[in-house]
Amino acid sequence: MTAAPPPCPPSRSDHTARRASQGIGGPWGRYAATLGWWTPLRVLLALVAVTLVLAYLQKSPCADGAWTGSKQYTHACYSDVLPLWSAEHLDTGAVPYRDQAVEYPVLTGGFMWLTAGITHGVSGAIKSISPVQLFGIVTAFLLAACGLLVAAGTAGASRRRPYDAAIFALSPLLVFHAFSNWDLLAMAFTSCALWAWARSRPVAAGVLIALGTSAKLYPVLLLVPIVLLALRTARVREAAWAVVSATFAWLAVNLPIAIAYPHGWSEFYRFSADRVAEASTFWYMGHYLRTVGWFGPGYDSGWKPPGYAVALLCVGAVGVVFALGALAPARPRMGQLVFLVVLAFLLSTKVWSPQYSLWLVPLVALARPRWRITLLWQFSEIMVWIMTLLWLLGGDSHGIDYGWLMITLLVRDGFLVAIAVLVVREMWHPERDAVRAAGFDDPCGGPFDGAPDRPWRQWQSELDRWAAPGDFAGPPGGAADDGADDAARREIWAQPAVG
Repeated sequence: MTAAPPPCPPSRSDHTARRASQGIGGPWGRYAATLGWWTPLRVLLALVAVTLVLAYLQKSPCADGAWTGSKQYTHACYSDVLPLWSAEHLDTGAVPYRDQAVEYPVLTGGFMWLTAGITHGVSGAIKSISPVQLFGIVTAFLLAACGLLVAAGTAGASRRRPYDAAIFALSPLLVFHAFSNWDLLAMAFTSCALWAWARSRPVAAGVLIALGTSAKLYPVLLLVPIVLLALRTARVREAAWAVVSATFAWLAVNLPIAIAYPHGWSEFYRFSADRVAEASTFWYMGHYLRTVGWFGPGYDSGWKPPGYAVALLCVGAVGVVFALGALAPARPRMGQLVFLVVLAFLLSTKVWSPQYSLWLVPLVALARPRWRITLLWQFSEIMVWIMTLLWLLGGDSHGIDYGWLMITLLVRDGFLVAIAVLVVREMWHPERDAVRAAGFDDPCGGPFDGAPDRPWRQWQSELDRWAAPGDFAGPPGGAADDGADDAARREIWAQPAVG
């Protein structure tokens, strides 16, 4: 069994990181002293902590909740957290799902209720700030803890490439969207689920997937690559444990609320089904171009595409990823498939809130840990956020028309499609993959790491060979050749999947 290659810092493996390292003395040398207490994980946690502080400062102009003069748009500091303090009646002590139907799954609602409870508990002792501002501070503190878990989970899923998680820890997109909504909660469950799977803990991974799905819907998509790779490697038992544990964990979290407060619990699903198309989706862009053109007065903010069409497109997009994973000549890595399936969902759905793009940052770190195009994409996302706020500001208030926002969205989508194409190319040509070119197979793959690829094809080839008419007469070279053939086949079957 060959030893795993040593960890390689990005300053020696990525051109962009190498050039950036010149400002602090150049790439980390082979014989450089170790950092002692500063392990890679601690370095990453320190980096993401700095990024999260910047994220709070970015939202600070809106922290008091007094959004006069469209401050939330002109200062680009809008967040869903503060207006929902009163909109969901958290300020009056309402319990989500029991007293108020909430538009989020149960764990996000529970997170909001916990944060509101802490706010009410300490607001009496802190008179210097308003309850809504205190609610924002407590929410930011708890979400920052989730952000640390995302960094730790991504580093753990990368195994001996922990510094790939720096793509998330130093993310400029995280600065703008860490506290826009409660997405970091679901992202923490998702990253920890990938970490558990990388450590071959299928039950723990399934439970964490269920918890993430109970906070946002997208973590359930992790089961698609798990099932696909289980079929390619015949490691079905591990995948079955993950699916079964995810199902039971989701029921354990959701059934009590669904039984006790069915109307409040089902609000998220009714709201998602009845929701209109968001301006950032291809659904809305197509409707706008058909009814208005590139530029024109007015827009239909209440247009809702047919539900069956949205469902068919989402299923079809996920099916395309499944087909690509099944047809790839070498077994794809888990990180590659997870990124592609979540991106396929975002590109095909009718709802793409700006902060949803944050889901992709830790996933692209696992799928394609290359800095240049990842940074370009994230800067395009920041432009989408600014242009969206200017569009919401309105043309009468020195804002922009939707046509300019649509152009920015198409640039963003172009970057994401380019990253997806590069990931698929590396699935077909593993020698181009930064992870496999460094000597790793599938660090995030857990039971699939180093597993034989498509064993049923090897058996089918063997059956076809012995079923050929000439084989009934025996091997043409006699017993010696037959033994050589057997030895060659054993050598082929013993080889791990090509990385």
